[in-house]
Amino acid sequence: MPTNIITMFPESSDKSSTPASISAVEQPVAVTCSNCQACCCRLEVMLITETGVPKVYIAKDNWGGEVMRRLDDGWCAALDRDTMMCSIYEVRPLICREFEMAEYECVSEREAFGI
Repeated sequence: MPTNIITMFPESSDKSSTPASISAVEQPVAVTCSNCQACCCRLEVMLITETGVPKVYIAKDNWGGEVMRRLDDGWCAALDRDTMMCSIYEVRPLICREFEMAEYECVSEREAFGI
């Protein structure tokens, strides 16, 4: 299975279900670029390496460290709101490069936002 896709199975109250009897609600949901909804773009992103992030997207935190600037609503300033994709993908921060779609942290953030 490609590393950018994971299949998640919602918790079923009927533990006697077999694959042949799984309802439509319990069908697997794959997390892909087309349904991601960029939940990770609401997290604080510390800049710990130089990747070429344009200065317009950099802010200082309360301790003087560099972080990705976020807009008033909490979303990363580099997120393209029309496509819900990173507008600086090629020079995105290291932590963004290491955050893997559909891994535990991704799934946790999606659940936190009711997705």
